[in-house]
Formats: sequence, structure tokens, C-alpha cells
Amino acid sequence: MTGAGVELIKRGQRVELTKGTGLQRINVALGWDTNRYDNGYDFDLDVSVFMVNDKDQTRDEGDFIFYNNLEHATGAVIHTGDELTGSAEGDDETIKVDFTKMPKYIEKLAFVVTIYDAEHRKQNFGMVDNAYVRVDNGDTGEQLLKFDLGEDFGIETGLLVCEIYKHENNWKFNAKGVGYANGLGGFVRDFGLQVK
Repeated sequence: MTGAGVELIKRGQRVELTKGTGLQRINVALGWDTNRYDNGYDFDLDVSVFMVNDKDQTRDEGDFIFYNNLEHATGAVIHTGDELTGSAEGDDETIKVDFTKMPKYIEKLAFVVTIYDAEHRKQNFGMVDNAYVRVDNGDTGEQLLKFDLGEDFGIETGLLVCEIYKHENNWKFNAKGVGYANGLGGFVRDFGLQVK
């Protein structure tokens, strides 16, 4: 990855982040529009990060960063706050990642977006437009890459947006964009935690 401009990437593409760049900190910003559909409820999309080990599991609740646990104990992953209505201009939620503070047992960060109270509010990702994730240099603010998720979602209430994973002691970005029907509870179970 060079400083020559923003790299627009596609689903399934993998991009080096730290190899040969000296990059130590990034901001992962996610945004979306939901104003095409108004059923009387705010559209509250939530970004969560599962910090997982080499068995693709989250060790404990401290490694699950979301609106009720905004900061990892090490400071390696920090959620800057929950946007409750989806009406903000530009980025809706941002996660700060500091690779210098990352615990050695963490092999991957899985970034997911889910719809709060989706079943009751009768909302799904078919009602979401212009969803994207972008990665900025956490020290300079330079935008490094952007992944537009496209519009091909329907009844899904959860999305695995991207993964940032360790490869030979460097960190890479993997553009996923995979829909899930079971919302946040499904992700929590898949990554080895108990749903309360």
C-alpha cells in the first residue's frame, strides 16, 4: 500500500496494511444511508468488533467491542460511540485500532454491523443504501482504502463487513461483505460467546 491515493477495493480482495509501511494505528470508519424507508422507527445500526484467537473464537467478553463495551482493556481497539439513528452525514461509527497494543493472542479482528431490534422494527439490510467501510491512517488521517458494500442485500440483519487479520506478523485487510440472518446474537454464538 502506498501513499499514492485511496485504494478502492472489491469483495474478497485482501490488502496489506502494515507490511513495509510502518503503519501502527488505523481508524476503521463505517457509514450508511437508511432514509429511503420510514416505518416510524429510527434505524440504529451497530458496529461491533470480535477480537479472535487462532481458533477463530473470542476468548471472553472483554475481547468483544460493541456499544456496551467501547474499549479493550489494552487500548488496542476503541469504539468511538454509537450513532443511534443513522442520520449522521458521512461516517456513522468509527473504530480505532492500535497494532502496537494488540495482544499477541489476537489473530483477527472481525468487523460486523447489525440492526438493533431488527425483528421488532421490521428492518433489514435491504433497506440500507450506500454502505461502506474505509480505513484511514490513525496518525495522519490519510485515507488508505475504501470498500463499498453494494446494494445486494435483502432480509439480512447482520453483515460481516471486513476482517483485519495477522499474516506473518503483519496485518492485512480482507473485504468480506457477507450477510447473516441472525443479527448480533448469531455472531456472538459463532465467535464462541454466550448470548445473554
